[in-house]
Amino acid sequence: MGEREPNHTDSENQPESRPFPRTLFDMGQIVVTAGAAMTLEAIRRHPVQLIARHVEGDWGQLPEHDVEVNERALEYGERLFSRYEIEDSRFYVITERDRSITTVLLPEEY
Repeated sequence: MGEREPNHTDSENQPESRPFPRTLFDMGQIVVTAGAAMTLEAIRRHPVQLIARHVEGDWGQLPEHDVEVNERALEYGERLFSRYEIEDSRFYVITERDRSITTVLLPEEY
């Protein structure tokens, strides 16, 4: 697998001129749950910010074991899971193993 871009930090401002992300996998249909959409709007973030990190292989705040699971999942076609903490909110981004759908959701919507 090639060399990775450095991970983004939640405190970084994502510049408007940032190039389109280098995608590591197909995302399929993208769905944002109502709770995630409302929370993102309240903290003035856009779901694309989370989706871009996810598809680049920046899995957010995951334990090392779960990062390794995702790395294997890229190779073997399993489900991919990311967790991002932004301000006081936590979000999950999940791409199903068949790559048919990627969902942005709150933990309580899981």
